[in-house]
Amino acid sequence: MTIIGITMGCPAGIGPEIILRYFAEERHSPGIQPVVLGDTKVLEKCSTDLQLPGRCVPWLPGTPIPAGTIPVVQLSQLKVENLAWGQPNRATGTAMAHYIEAGVKLAQQGYLQGIATCPISKKSLNEAGYRFPGHTEMLASLTKTTTFAMMMAGSKLRVTLVTIHCPLSAVASSLSIDAVNSMIRTTHQALKIDFGINAPRIAVAGLNPHGGEKQLFGSEEEQIIAPAIARAQADNLKVSGPYPPDTVFYRAASGAFDAVVCMYHDQGLIPFKLLHFDDGVNITLGLPIVRTSVDHGTAYDIAGKGLASHKSLREAVEMSAAISRNRIINNRLG
Repeated sequence: MTIIGITMGCPAGIGPEIILRYFAEERHSPGIQPVVLGDTKVLEKCSTDLQLPGRCVPWLPGTPIPAGTIPVVQLSQLKVENLAWGQPNRATGTAMAHYIEAGVKLAQQGYLQGIATCPISKKSLNEAGYRFPGHTEMLASLTKTTTFAMMMAGSKLRVTLVTIHCPLSAVASSLSIDAVNSMIRTTHQALKIDFGINAPRIAVAGLNPHGGEKQLFGSEEEQIIAPAIARAQADNLKVSGPYPPDTVFYRAASGAFDAVVCMYHDQGLIPFKLLHFDDGVNITLGLPIVRTSVDHGTAYDIAGKGLASHKSLREAVEMSAAISRNRIINNRLG
């Protein structure tokens, strides 16, 4: 049995709702058992407020899970009478951080084969004293990982990012041959081990319009990105580019490439979310544990209104389990 922990995310966001919808409406694939790392009282409040079914039961890692229930590792004791949907505070920030910390610990101990995270508020995380720009960086710190990456994955498109939470004005100065080359190699390794693709085909996007147009619109393609690609090609990686950003995603979504290495956050996430807004999955590459996430935010504007979709959570749980199984098989073969 592959046990996947679902961290509840921000208690005031849509995390509780999409968890209840997932358990109520989905039949888990054979061999997958999801468990929730969160707060039973918050889930029960959500169930009552939105009239969603779900019987939450306490779960201790390593113990049997009763059929037809929502097993919950109780990690916070929030006062639900003071909880307002869409209104996070320091207490909810502390709680969602505890869910993440527990998920990492249980995965490291072997009680979970992977974690799928619901969305958090970066502002609340910082207000609670956790100085991370997001999930990815916090998970890297907790696992003492120095080389990591964010991949967004769907059935048509996969993208990775050389820079993540970086101001657009700082992107060009943040690029280097080593950084681009490292992302190419991290992407290649993930496609082989986590996705079971024997000879991954990787495209690398340029930074500037028309790929720089022979340095007319910028020199990063010729001075940084192309040399990084050449270095990877010298080791027989199937990587090509740099391609103009306005065409490479169409080619990748049409099946020409297994992933696109992008230079900055919105370059990759805009085309990705256009195709996979409801069913995309965020994966943290390079970690010693398996971590996937929904590809959307806390959606405070619709929290508590019964409008949230659980499709991305479903895909995140399924992908977490698939990556866990692939790692066992491919690491054994390797």
